[in-house]
Amino acid sequence: MPSVEIELNPVDFVTVGTIGPKGKRVFHLQAGKGSQLISLTIEKEQAWALSDAIKELIEDLEKRFPLKQSEVDLSKIDMDLREPIEPIFRVAQMALGYDEDRDMVVLVAQELVVVDQTEEEELLEEAKPDPGIVRMWCNREQMRALSQQAMSMVQSGRADPKQNGRLVYYWT
Repeated sequence: MPSVEIELNPVDFVTVGTIGPKGKRVFHLQAGKGSQLISLTIEKEQAWALSDAIKELIEDLEKRFPLKQSEVDLSKIDMDLREPIEPIFRVAQMALGYDEDRDMVVLVAQELVVVDQTEEEELLEEAKPDPGIVRMWCNREQMRALSQQAMSMVQSGRADPKQNGRLVYYWT
């Protein structure tokens, strides 16, 4: 059984945001339902990949299952991180799914479980800990907004990502 298993079905909001100065930002995936607030730590590359995957999924869904309602103004959706930002775990991997009957997209985040070599040898004899799981059920508009927000956060970093927080010398 996972150490943490949370299902927000459906979410009231879902977002990606950062904390810290450029070059040292920490990315967070956050969702909430009612008074329950879930924050997870993700990598910049995961935010980019999530944005890209959601965009592809939504485009496919629009072709296969066109929306019957009018478009939502995504600029009016609050995409700010909510306080307190206390991540429950660092994400190892994420997956997307779709429930056709409910027209809902599920974002599943799995915990990164790190064990050192001595712990791994000890755990071979016992059961290894299962990673935590968080499932966030969202409508298409929430996912579209999440995709745009994640890409915006990725692109709002340093002007030259090759610097990676270091001084880079160029000779010509």
